[in-house]
Amino acid sequence: MGKKVTVVGAGFYGSTTAQRLAEYDIFETVVLTDIIDGKPAGLALDINQSRSIEGFETKVIGVSTGPNGEGYEAIEGSDVVVVTAGLPRKPGMSRMDLLEVNAKIVRQVAENIAKYAPNAVVIIVSNPVDEMTALAQLATQFPKNRVFGQAGVLDTARFTNFIAEELNVPVKSVKALTLGSHGDTMVPVPSRCTVDGKPLSELLPAEKIEELVVRTRNGGAEVVALLKTGSAYYAPSAAAARMAKAVAEDSGEVVPVCAWVDGEYGISGVYLGVEAELGATGIRKVVEDKLTDSELAGLKEAAEAVRAKQADVADL
Repeated sequence: MGKKVTVVGAGFYGSTTAQRLAEYDIFETVVLTDIIDGKPAGLALDINQSRSIEGFETKVIGVSTGPNGEGYEAIEGSDVVVVTAGLPRKPGMSRMDLLEVNAKIVRQVAENIAKYAPNAVVIIVSNPVDEMTALAQLATQFPKNRVFGQAGVLDTARFTNFIAEELNVPVKSVKALTLGSHGDTMVPVPSRCTVDGKPLSELLPAEKIEELVVRTRNGGAEVVALLKTGSAYYAPSAAAARMAKAVAEDSGEVVPVCAWVDGEYGISGVYLGVEAELGATGIRKVVEDKLTDSELAGLKEAAEAVRAKQADVADL
């Protein structure tokens, strides 16, 4: 114990992430912050009152922050900071539509993290996540291994769920993977997908796999369209919390994340969805594995699509 994790942004995503992190019972403290006065404190009080029922000791602290960084001293000494702050999508909006408005928010948050939690590992979930991760690294000036984004864990979980439902098998039988960007240039990797050890391509025709790939790519938009207000948060918070846990426990778990790529797959100088080994220092290393020619081409295409946009964030 003794570990401290901060979740910035107390919307549905942030508050659910804080709850999951508290229920793991591996942290001494979870700090939840928001710009809305009283909201994080109220949520923290509510989560703390569930401790005896769920059987965890982690203490949740809720803090309201001000426009000039007031309140951020509460995050001091955090081992991990998960940034969920920013506006969610509305129906019909793409993740890219959020770029400018969320860039201002993420930049301010990142500067306060650098000031008050200079040794933290930072996990970005604010959309568009590939660009916001690049921006947060620039704004914190942290080493690139200590700033990464949550995308692949969530997209892989969606892909896994769709495959399990299609084949009517338990989700634990399915091993799936998605790489690339979080959005239109997402690269699900069917060649690495198995069900009870059998290749997915032996169980489903190519056109059905492609249908599931497309549904995965639009997974967030499908939820947004049904909800009509707000966006997904149960699966996203599970993904972010699991990544924070891997860092806190220095586990060495290999998961798909939005990481800085420097030569892997012949791609350099960009934040991109790849598999990486997570530990106390953030990303220990990017893990390169076999891809088919078309999957590799898709990954390179994704890299160029996000590279252009990440170059722009420096000015936002």
